[in-house]
Amino acid sequence: MGRLLIFGLGYTAQALAGRLRGEGWHVVGTSRGGRDGTIRFGDPAAVASEIAAATHILSSVPPADDSDPVLAVYGALLANTPAWRGYLSSTGVYGDAGGAWVDETAPTGTGRRSARAEADAAWLAAGAHVFRLPGIYGPARSPLERVASGSAHCVESPGQVFSRVHVEDIVAGVIAGFSAPPGAYNLSDDCPVSQNDVIDFAARLLGVASPPFVPIESLSAMARGFYAENRRVANGKAKRVLGWAPTYPDYRAGLRALSAMTSPPSTSAAPPAASHVQT
Repeated sequence: MGRLLIFGLGYTAQALAGRLRGEGWHVVGTSRGGRDGTIRFGDPAAVASEIAAATHILSSVPPADDSDPVLAVYGALLANTPAWRGYLSSTGVYGDAGGAWVDETAPTGTGRRSARAEADAAWLAAGAHVFRLPGIYGPARSPLERVASGSAHCVESPGQVFSRVHVEDIVAGVIAGFSAPPGAYNLSDDCPVSQNDVIDFAARLLGVASPPFVPIESLSAMARGFYAENRRVANGKAKRVLGWAPTYPDYRAGLRALSAMTSPPSTSAAPPAASHVQT
């Protein structure tokens, strides 16, 4: 089987590592301190050894101090390896599209995530497979947990839409990319909608009232920046070139599956909470 080196074992990278280890792959990850069986990012000898041994290399490390730390430290080694190389990027590289659809031909670097756009471009120039990801959700990290904890809210932002993707669909897309040509690929579901609709549907699944609306001015500066960009992310290239399709093509399918994972079976169906979401 293959040997995968992952720079940065975040939420999505851990899901990929678990899937591939279950299929017999040897997977090694890096971390800042070399914890939990990882190798220390700042140990050049250990990292160089793993780069030389790897058949596949993936970076999930975001930019830091306006540069890509993986390319800054190990770019020369990565340029000379025959291993497959991938990078987990963000659809934030497209900036604001006024709610229009964007695909991989859309311009990048015009939004608030300029460092991410520069890293995205650098990995593409290095011949990598760049997976552009929208809002990620999955087990233990979804609107269900936020609604249940009382931390969710709806925001008064008419006409705002977002794209999202289930972590399992990212894993499947990256694996499909192992046998595809390098380039940029949007991995998103088929149903961009407002965040309010998603929160409302999560509340319905939990049988609780939807959170109240709050004015956008009440949000933090970071959160207001999130709502400053409005776009729909097209996934047609990933479907055509990778032969990939999301198992969870919309938030309803994804949240229903997550709800079934955490909820005990019920013998009687309770009426859903009041909602403005059409299902």
